[in-house]
Amino acid sequence: MEVSFSKEIESLRLGDGQTFHGEGILAITKALLQSGVSYVGGYQGAPVSHLLDVMVQAKPYMDELGVHVEACSNEASAAAMLGASIHYPLRGAVTWKSIVGTNVAADALSNLASPGVTGGVLVVVGEDYGEGASVIQERTHAYALKSSMVLLDPRPDLERMVHMVEQGFRLSEASNMPALMELRIRACHVRGSFTAKDNVKPALSRHHLIEEPASFDYNRLAHPPVTFRHEKLKGEERIPAARRYIVENGLNEHFDGAHQDLGLIVQGGLYNTLIRALQQFGLADAFGQAAIPMLVLNVTCPLVPQQLTDFCVGKRAVLMLEEGQPEYIEQELATLLRRSDIQTPLHGKDMLPQAGEYSAEVMANGLAQFIARYLQDPGTQAVTDTARAWLQGNLTRRAEAAQQLQAPLPARPPGMCVGCPERPVFSALKLAQQDVGPVHIAGDIGCHALATFEPFSFGHSILGYGMSLASRAGVSPVMKRRVLSVMGDGGFWHNGLLTGVQSALFNGDDAVLLIFKNGYTSATGTQDIISTPGEAAKDAANDKAQSLAHTDQTIESTLKGLGVQWMRTVHTYEVDTVRATLTEAFTTEFQGLKVIVAEGECQLERQRRIKPWIASLLKKGQRVVRVKYGVDEDVCNGDHACIRLSGCPTLTLKDNPDPLKVDPVATVIDGCVGCGLCGANAHAATLCPSFYRAEVIQNPRWHERLIHSLRGSLVRLLQPA
Repeated sequence: MEVSFSKEIESLRLGDGQTFHGEGILAITKALLQSGVSYVGGYQGAPVSHLLDVMVQAKPYMDELGVHVEACSNEASAAAMLGASIHYPLRGAVTWKSIVGTNVAADALSNLASPGVTGGVLVVVGEDYGEGASVIQERTHAYALKSSMVLLDPRPDLERMVHMVEQGFRLSEASNMPALMELRIRACHVRGSFTAKDNVKPALSRHHLIEEPASFDYNRLAHPPVTFRHEKLKGEERIPAARRYIVENGLNEHFDGAHQDLGLIVQGGLYNTLIRALQQFGLADAFGQAAIPMLVLNVTCPLVPQQLTDFCVGKRAVLMLEEGQPEYIEQELATLLRRSDIQTPLHGKDMLPQAGEYSAEVMANGLAQFIARYLQDPGTQAVTDTARAWLQGNLTRRAEAAQQLQAPLPARPPGMCVGCPERPVFSALKLAQQDVGPVHIAGDIGCHALATFEPFSFGHSILGYGMSLASRAGVSPVMKRRVLSVMGDGGFWHNGLLTGVQSALFNGDDAVLLIFKNGYTSATGTQDIISTPGEAAKDAANDKAQSLAHTDQTIESTLKGLGVQWMRTVHTYEVDTVRATLTEAFTTEFQGLKVIVAEGECQLERQRRIKPWIASLLKKGQRVVRVKYGVDEDVCNGDHACIRLSGCPTLTLKDNPDPLKVDPVATVIDGCVGCGLCGANAHAATLCPSFYRAEVIQNPRWHERLIHSLRGSLVRLLQPA
């Protein structure tokens, strides 16, 4: 991985009394070390990628502490690591993106939660929920409920978040339950400070080895019939123990307010947004002091019945602010109130949206209804009117903006990076389908999923990371043409090898698999994988400013070992070759799995490698040649097939310089990395010859300067006066 986290690593070394400044997710990482964690694993994914990225790069320091760090092949293997804490007093932490990551880890989590843990266990999940989410809009809460695990949802304040990490391990040990900690995007990226403590070296580690294995204990296995006993322990011992610890250590927070007859109950992660919404009504100040009492649930599972009922009793009404659906907390709270014969009116999803992210504006709309019904204080009426005017103003501004537009704004869908090695393959696929006809395309998780947007619009389904080949199994037998499955090298190692390739070979399926081999799990931040070329290969490529294609054959060797008989390796930027290979795969008489490995290094990683190298050459005064592509404005006829075939952000339009021509011309803007796709497309599709390739020479030699000067003089002589 080329991105450096050296500054972040230094902040992990802060000692007792020093002040930590930074983002929430890095504060969580520091808190793990302060808690004496023995081992850390996980699978990267936004918004918690930095946790594992930083620890992997901080491996020398982790070795000093005796903390074992492992980048896992998927979330299931990460969750399985936690099995170390079943028998031994080892504190373990793993991380991944939820909800999809928790789905992958579900088996291991269930089998961990059944026997319970001895050492504290903390799973840090990125609750990627809401407007900026990139996954399914579901919640981790369901897993905590079904498997009887602790679920922490800390208030987005660095001091509180760090405290909840430390308490999370203790709570896990006190209750023998694994603990999940959900962190929304804003919590991960919230900035602040806290007073650090010394990092704690784990009592048992690679520096202090366990002398003898634990004795066999059938009761510690997730295996019937002992699992029946585990279920009783969950209800009779573990959950009560967790509730006692929550109360005794004040993990949930109660904030008083002037309006004692009303109450707000909120998930900890939504606290900051709620305060912002209350400020619009003059019911909270800049320091977060609210006028309505609040119960902040930093632990949302298990709930503490007595704590909830005590908060609600005697109040005229309580509003429950719970993001997402189903409303697990609200339903449990309603049941508790009725069972206790507490008649306090409970509101929640009746005043707030059933689904979607609870932004400050969304919360304010719900609060407006709650306040209008229960808070008729004349002193607050003016401020309430101001808040309503603010909400209405938002709607009015949107309506006015829409009216001022003569036409809808053009869509700006996400797209692949400039020079992405996957774009030319989809261009080739477009061309191949002109020959063989439309094909069903099973998509997958990864950068290549961006091909679902224009100008490609490829992909009939996306059912899981590495599951594209498996997802076409029901389509292939009933489809006239062969089905194409698209998968990245990250997805191949995550799940695709077993759920897809092995299954297709075992069943003798006549399938076509396209594997993008860009060298990294790119969509999650370009982390290294087993098929990432080694440092020696990277250094050799740097010296020649080359790509890392063909430097690692792990994927190909694995496929051959499994018995794949039809396999082709192509370079992604060779559009014509890729087109011919795809056509061959769709039309060959060979029956069975056909695999195309499309090699092309992630352009972001390539640029990160070669830019410092080029800068060093320039600094030394050495000659550097940079390739640049452009469009001849006099030749371009304004057809724009090149853009429809490419979708590159640097290939765009500009006004035609010829006043007699109406259609705009294509142009290559700054940012082009010289990948050559536009020219390759023009050649493969037999487009117009308007593209040109130029070499920009920096620090040219003396004879190159002379030739350039002579050429310039000749051009000026030939030009009309």
